[in-house]
Amino acid sequence: MKILLKLTIALLIIIAGYFSFVYFVHYSTGVRAGELIKFSQKGVIIKTWEGQISQGVSESLFFEFSVENKEKAVIEDLKKYQGEFVKLHYFERYKPLFWLGHTKYFITKVEKSENHKQNQ
Repeated sequence: MKILLKLTIALLIIIAGYFSFVYFVHYSTGVRAGELIKFSQKGVIIKTWEGQISQGVSESLFFEFSVENKEKAVIEDLKKYQGEFVKLHYFERYKPLFWLGHTKYFITKVEKSENHKQNQ
């Protein structure tokens, strides 16, 4: 019985450590720029904010991203700048967490770009 309890506690600690690592440790940070072509809330039970910018004329130059629900100012800016050229400040997680978003890239700040040629 004591062994089962110790194994259960160890397993819970490992699971908590894994999710803490994936949530708090960022794999990369950066800025991407392009035309904001899509931003919407998706999901049936768990709603997440998802978007996409076009970084060129080829389909391979799309950047898909997510926004956490707690980022109210970012969500409002992205709604306002639909169809505009923007710079997106982001961080990348090691793995996507389905309750936060469908991608590994999470936007933390949005800047409208007055001249889209500056983004290239």
